[in-house]
Amino acid sequence: MDLQLKYKTAFVSGSTAGIGLAIAESLLAEGTTVIINGRKQAAVDEAVQKLKNSFPQAKVSGIASDFSNVEDINRLLEQLPEIDILVNNVGIFEPKAFADIPDEDWFRFFDVNVMSGVRLSRYFLPKMLEKNWGRIIFISSESGIFIPDEMIHYGMTKTAQISISRGMAELTKGTNVTVNTVLPGPTRSRGVGDFVQAIADNEKISFDEMEKKFFEQMRPTSLIQRFAEPKEVASMVTYLASPLASATNGAAIRAEGGLLRSIS
Repeated sequence: MDLQLKYKTAFVSGSTAGIGLAIAESLLAEGTTVIINGRKQAAVDEAVQKLKNSFPQAKVSGIASDFSNVEDINRLLEQLPEIDILVNNVGIFEPKAFADIPDEDWFRFFDVNVMSGVRLSRYFLPKMLEKNWGRIIFISSESGIFIPDEMIHYGMTKTAQISISRGMAELTKGTNVTVNTVLPGPTRSRGVGDFVQAIADNEKISFDEMEKKFFEQMRPTSLIQRFAEPKEVASMVTYLASPLASATNGAAIRAEGGLLRSIS
């Protein structure tokens, strides 16, 4: 299927690894010009080279920016060209007991996970509305609905993304601009993989055994009973970024393996 993404330009925040990198790969495979992002220039350069090796004809570049630093974000906006597709993917997570989460962590998580997308969208949404075409996609999480008790501060930011996305979609009424949210479930990204591997090592069991235990004990409602692969999430994002998804707006689209039992 031709997703009609040739000649479109996309920026994907937090895209040197995991879901973000998989989204960049999926968009490049469709002929999209892609700008990736990471905190460190070395990591950005390495990811760009990896993408060029995989897609020799692709138009891909990268800009380093730390989304906890407003000055860095402003410099990023100065360097970005006009884009058609904005994927707000950057995010941080950390399991921590509620009583042990200091104020500073609440503010830090909100600043990186929520305000990153707010700042980018505030800059690009008016431009998209002016040219009457654009896609803004927030990468939230099932944790925005099924709040994990082991990282409530993270869940809070994911809920906020869903609300912001829906509110922004109201501003696109009658245009060819859409704003949607994707809700991945537990995904085998680098951060999650390292986290699960560390627990497995501590319990002296294999990763596969730990994965099985994780879904039996911590996410028993999952229908697929495994970690999703980043590319499975990326496929959904790429479709939503395309002209073919023109009737999908203001939606929170699930890619969480059936973990959420509600039907609305």
